[in-house]
Amino acid sequence: MQQTSTNDRPHGGSVPHASGKLYQKFLSYYRSQWHLFAIDSVAAVVMTAVDLAFPIILRELTGGLFTQGAGAIMGALGTLALGLIAMYAVRYACRYFVGYWGHVMGARMESRMRQDLFDQYERFSFSYYDRHNTGDLMSRVVSDLFDICEAAHHGPEYAIICGIKIVGSFAILATINWKLSCVLAVITAVLWAYNSRANKRMRAVFMENRKRISGINSQLEDSLSGIRVVKGFAAEDVEREKFARSNEAYLESKQRMYHVMGGYQAMIAALMGALFTVVIVYGGYLIAVGEMQPVDLSTYALYITTFTAAIEQLLNFTETFQKAEAGFRRLDEILATKPDVLDAPGAKDLEVSEGHVTYEGVHFSYDGEHDVICGLDLDIHPGETIALVGPSGGGKSTTCSLLPRFYDVASGSIVVDGQDVRDVTQKSLREAIGLVQQDVYLFDGTIGENIAYGRPSATFEEVREAARLANIDDFVMSLPEGYETQVGERGARLSGGQKQRISIARVFLKDPKILVLDEATSALDNESEHAVQESLARLSHGRTTLVIAHRLSTIRDADEIVTVDGGRVAERGTHDELMALGGTYASYYRMQFGHHA
Repeated sequence: MQQTSTNDRPHGGSVPHASGKLYQKFLSYYRSQWHLFAIDSVAAVVMTAVDLAFPIILRELTGGLFTQGAGAIMGALGTLALGLIAMYAVRYACRYFVGYWGHVMGARMESRMRQDLFDQYERFSFSYYDRHNTGDLMSRVVSDLFDICEAAHHGPEYAIICGIKIVGSFAILATINWKLSCVLAVITAVLWAYNSRANKRMRAVFMENRKRISGINSQLEDSLSGIRVVKGFAAEDVEREKFARSNEAYLESKQRMYHVMGGYQAMIAALMGALFTVVIVYGGYLIAVGEMQPVDLSTYALYITTFTAAIEQLLNFTETFQKAEAGFRRLDEILATKPDVLDAPGAKDLEVSEGHVTYEGVHFSYDGEHDVICGLDLDIHPGETIALVGPSGGGKSTTCSLLPRFYDVASGSIVVDGQDVRDVTQKSLREAIGLVQQDVYLFDGTIGENIAYGRPSATFEEVREAARLANIDDFVMSLPEGYETQVGERGARLSGGQKQRISIARVFLKDPKILVLDEATSALDNESEHAVQESLARLSHGRTTLVIAHRLSTIRDADEIVTVDGGRVAERGTHDELMALGGTYASYYRMQFGHHA
């Protein structure tokens, strides 16, 4: 039997990749789009070849055809026009492909990254979400991936187009005048050296900026999710102040980013100005001493424009690249994180024959240091209803969360019909357990869709039968749209009792062998509680059931009541037995119902 402690491995620990491996991982996303990448690359090469060819054609025509007189020129203009039209028609087709399919390639890569990220989110256990903010996780899916998509498309495109333009135009420039080209090479080398140094500074600034926008998203998500509490306490000014602090921190981060970018772009512009100045001054000198012809300097100027424009475009792409690298590092940080709860190698599906649940010497800690569950032993017979009571923080909800492996035990074991829950697949384990909680979550959709959430293939009659068993069918059928009624975000258009009965109908449809009821009626009024209790009694019949309840009147008829205190079983017995014992349970009961209860 598996006894591995989750404390032996890092809790959601990640192993960030070094830059080389990071780029390899990024490039791996091109594999599924290799055909588009290949055609996009060819199209970029053809476009660049056309751009490089034009000054050469103009130079040859200026020194050849255009000097042969009107007769020769007029006769050749038609052919020349057709040739140029054909050349630019090809360039148009290539530009269209790069502009359309190149972006599609980037969008598909972004989509795959987004899916990989979401799939990883779905693998994480509750402990991961205990430690991470939802707004930050959403920021990685939206803001970060947008920048990555831009880099995924434009990165190879710029590398190919600008690379060919830089190398090609420099080669042509060298054939025109090698001395001037040597000076050009020196200035270009200085420019690239500065760019490499500046990139190191910008990387940290852009990473900080990504974190600040995550802070904005986190604050926004927190405030909007709790808007009813905000309004209830008239705390709008408090939330505005909190958001203003996050917003100001983001603004300061942006200002630092733009300060670095401004200095970077200004220096690039200065070096470009130096390059043009040298070309004009040194080119004029070479013409003066007879080492260069004026027409050569004109052609040189055309290629210098192509050369410098390519360099400037590539350097300006630095901002997009740095944002994308920061975003991809944050994405990789998530993908490299090992989930806390994993299926064991060769894990089999859980087979529930009776529903016998046993906790044996269970220990658990949320932080790895302070045990919340301390050597818990609990045996629950098939079909038995066990109620857990005890002080807040005593470990009742944690005990229930360990059964479906929302968290893993640190030591000891939880066994269902002789099978350690760590030896079976999480999917089969959770399919065998029905969970009804106090805080009901309904998804934005119809009532029917919410009831069928655990069994999307269920027929309408099956959905309606589950609703009947949960005492909600009459209410749903009284609505104008019946089961097609939209519940609103988080079920905002329904009362607490109605939402709770829909959640119970959801479990009826799932038909699990084991049931966990976590304070399912504590937030309801008396009338709603009565209807829900009736539904729960019907639901728990014949199933192994764990119940947590603060209202002790709701558990008097449980087969056994267990007092959990300090992460251990303190008392166990029927209501009458525990009242006769006069211990913790009896004390709680008298507090709720008076000394004569």
